[in-house]
Amino acid sequence: MPFLKRLRGDLSEYKQCIVIRSDLKLSRGKIAVQASHAAILAFERSSKSARYQWMRQGQKKVALLVDGVKDIYSLKDHAEKLGIPSAVVVDAGLTEIPPGTVTALGLGPEKAELLDRVTGKLKLL
Repeated sequence: MPFLKRLRGDLSEYKQCIVIRSDLKLSRGKIAVQASHAAILAFERSSKSARYQWMRQGQKKVALLVDGVKDIYSLKDHAEKLGIPSAVVVDAGLTEIPPGTVTALGLGPEKAELLDRVTGKLKLL
């Protein structure tokens, strides 16, 4: 794999971060679904080159926790300032929570070192 990265001229590690709100007390199944939404939405907003590198490297993902909705938007704002693709997930409200509830944030895929500037201090899910 390192040989392939050198051939492509990019030695950076790529990853995707999925951030989930801990205050909602979602079931494991609901967390899985919201994380999936976040991953796909953020992937669609990423550049073709970032998606390619990330896929070639095994599609590394990190699941993280924040306390509430303010944290989601704070992270999103920070990410946008750094040019990191992001996507906020808003639930339809068909199962566990009211419609319009913000549940998750997807970031990247993007260079790991850039994502770490936004998410490096968050707790793992």
